[in-house]
Amino acid sequence: MATKPVSHRSLLGKVRDRIDDFAASTPARFAIIIFTALVLVFTLLLGLPISNRTGDFTPLADAFFTAVSTICVTGLVTVDMANYWSPFGHAVIFIGVEIGAVGVLTLASILGLVISRRLGLRAKLMAVGDSNPLRVRRGAVAEGQAVRLGEIGGLLVTVAVSMLIIELVIALLLFPRVLSETNDFLDALWVSSSFAVMSFTNTGFVLVPNGIAPYATDVWFLSIIMISVFLGAVGFPVFFVLARNLRRPKRWSLHVKLTLVTTVILFVLGTLAFFALEFNNPRTFGSLDFGQRALQSSFLSMMTRSGGFSTFDIAELNNSSLLVGDMLMFVGGGSASTAGGIKVTTLAILFLAAFAEARGTDSMEAFDRRIPSDVLRVSVSVVLWGATTVATATILVLQLTDASLDHVLFDVISAFGTSGLSTGLTQNAPDSAQYVLAITMFMGRVGTVTLAAALAASTRRQLFRRAEERPIVG
Repeated sequence: MATKPVSHRSLLGKVRDRIDDFAASTPARFAIIIFTALVLVFTLLLGLPISNRTGDFTPLADAFFTAVSTICVTGLVTVDMANYWSPFGHAVIFIGVEIGAVGVLTLASILGLVISRRLGLRAKLMAVGDSNPLRVRRGAVAEGQAVRLGEIGGLLVTVAVSMLIIELVIALLLFPRVLSETNDFLDALWVSSSFAVMSFTNTGFVLVPNGIAPYATDVWFLSIIMISVFLGAVGFPVFFVLARNLRRPKRWSLHVKLTLVTTVILFVLGTLAFFALEFNNPRTFGSLDFGQRALQSSFLSMMTRSGGFSTFDIAELNNSSLLVGDMLMFVGGGSASTAGGIKVTTLAILFLAAFAEARGTDSMEAFDRRIPSDVLRVSVSVVLWGATTVATATILVLQLTDASLDHVLFDVISAFGTSGLSTGLTQNAPDSAQYVLAITMFMGRVGTVTLAAALAASTRRQLFRRAEERPIVG
């Protein structure tokens, strides 16, 4: 007589299998759940009396906002980050920033790789959701992308190693300059490490009492910070490709080329715009010499990409400069990077589509490669969801505060693009407006495509095609 096989799986093993199945089948929802759980955990930790210097429980609005800003590597603040939080609070923020920088799905896969010394198909599917937004939904995805499924193990190693090495090198490069300023070895070590981590992760938190003020005109210090922000903003898939083919540009993927070219173009255009618009503004850098004006313009252009540091009061910028900053922050950095925004490749795809339409060609092409139409659809979706998020949040914050539109729009886009620059509105806003900005940060970091895919749950298969009819456009 046949007997039923006995299951020797423990309860913990069954739970783990259920989680693996859910993560592999719906990575978008899994990412949102994990992000939400992390925000709640860090809100609890930062709310403890041990986390701040007052010895009292942290107000919920401040704990929640700081937790979201930390996990989403944004940098917007409601309290003085250097003086309000205790050493324990700073340690919690450091850990949260590193987690948020690599992405929760990537971090989970890295831990799995370390523990089991192997990477299964489920873990690869989960990790690839962080490296390629086109994979956040069910269904087939073409492998002609920056990182293929079979290369995910190498990408995870690249993420872990590059973060450690780059942050260490940046800290070492900053250390001599900081030591000459503080004359204290341990203090200089803390300051240089803090700026290294917060710049590479594109967070922009200032955890030291004097902030960046002592180095506001220092060419070496600001240049290193800009390089660190740039490296964090280009994205880990770019590191992965360059690490293998640094001296062979012909083997660079289209994603790498579009990311680097678009990033450089936006940086140069932003520098020129800020230089011209703030040239005669004595409240910012209009009273400095030509070299300093160029340095400050470059620094501001790079920080609006998602860096978050500022050497002067952002509220003193001309309205025209604030608008330029809005545009740069909305675009953000590269895909699968520590930066936010709609991403530079999204902007590049939209311009390529516009050029193709102007030339009368049926397909988008760049660097001798044809770009499929589904990439354009995702790009349009990202922009529309991003614009809708920004518009909704701006209306709500305007209703909840008495601030002007230019300042509200700047801080809202900074929250969505996880930039961290602020006109001062965020810190002085009522709790209700801060909650709106926190939700905006969350939506900007998790990603508009991820949110949309989570709502859709899966790709619906349509077995028929309706009759075609063209509406009038334009």
